[in-house]
Amino acid sequence: MANLKEIRGRISSISSTMQITSAMKMVSAAKLKKAQDAIVMLRPYSEKLQEIIENVSAASDAENISEFAVEREVKKVLFITVTSNRGLAGAFNSSVIKELNTQFAANENVEVEVLTIGKKAFDALRKNRTVYENHSSLFDNLSFDYVSNMTGKVMADFKAGKFDKVYVVYNRFINAATQEVVTEQVLPIAVSAEKTTYEVNVDYIFEPGRQEILETLIPKSIKTQIFKAVLDSVASEHGARMTAMHKATDNAEALRNDLRIFYNKARQAAITNEILEIVSGAEALKNS
Repeated sequence: MANLKEIRGRISSISSTMQITSAMKMVSAAKLKKAQDAIVMLRPYSEKLQEIIENVSAASDAENISEFAVEREVKKVLFITVTSNRGLAGAFNSSVIKELNTQFAANENVEVEVLTIGKKAFDALRKNRTVYENHSSLFDNLSFDYVSNMTGKVMADFKAGKFDKVYVVYNRFINAATQEVVTEQVLPIAVSAEKTTYEVNVDYIFEPGRQEILETLIPKSIKTQIFKAVLDSVASEHGARMTAMHKATDNAEALRNDLRIFYNKARQAAITNEILEIVSGAEALKNS
């Protein structure tokens, strides 16, 4: 049985851990508000942009819409995976890696490469997968320009035939306590299968022309989709870390309370034994 000094040391250690986890929870909560506002503001723009593209391209074949919409035989696939640079966020990173492994199994007959955003994905995949590029530094200065340049290179390689499909795997932010791992196809862009009977919701006047508009909007939509995935992941990371640190603080508090009870019982037992020894010694002196 641990002595009283060891128990006091454990209680002190757990109290220090509680201070750290509680501080990390508050930091994540503060960062979550900013990240949540960013993704909430971007989503309507991204969805409206996609709606416009679907409306404008509804009456055209994929080959006539854009080279980024052409389906071809799949020989090589690129997965853009978004994780974080740090841990202590519950299942935030491991769930993305698990989803990636599921996607690898589904694409075992084709060549696969991975573009990693976040050190956790890079560390998990670099030993057994071909890493196309690592962009863990993205989080040091998160901006649309950085994501745009990164996505532009992927689009150029797709255009050149280096990849036949491109997916993005990330945590979609729902609320502070809930994140959903999703896999979205980035390239080729999805064109409605019902385009021949698709009813255009808005009567557009095209200036300078349908094709010119699509050539401008489609690259912007692809870059926005990747940027949205990154912002979703950032908000999800802060939400997951805040939840994880909240649970860690509660668990540490429960363990500390149990140790305090155990300590008080052990101390009471030690005092009782000392009293018994004193009484026994006094009785022995009386009888001697």
